[in-house]
Amino acid sequence: MSDTLAEFAAFLHPRAAGRLQGTAKLVLTDIGAVMLDANGARIGDGPADVTLTAHKDVFRRILSGDQNAMMAVMTGKLRVEGSATRALKIAEILTA
Repeated sequence: MSDTLAEFAAFLHPRAAGRLQGTAKLVLTDIGAVMLDANGARIGDGPADVTLTAHKDVFRRILSGDQNAMMAVMTGKLRVEGSATRALKIAEILTA
């Protein structure tokens, strides 16, 4: 298990718990994935309603507020596949 994935899962767990319907997956390129759902966050890879893919540094900047998630999508730093509605909810969770 990657320390980076464990760090992201631990940080996002309280932010996601009880706030999300369905599933979301954050794919950290070349590292792995973190799944988000109503139970929180966990390391894993499976089907999801929305998948966000980016380098770990892009996700870190989004989590810290140094990078706007929408601008990351528009500049190609963050790729979104699946439900746009869920993607907006995930953006709220990431920047909470």
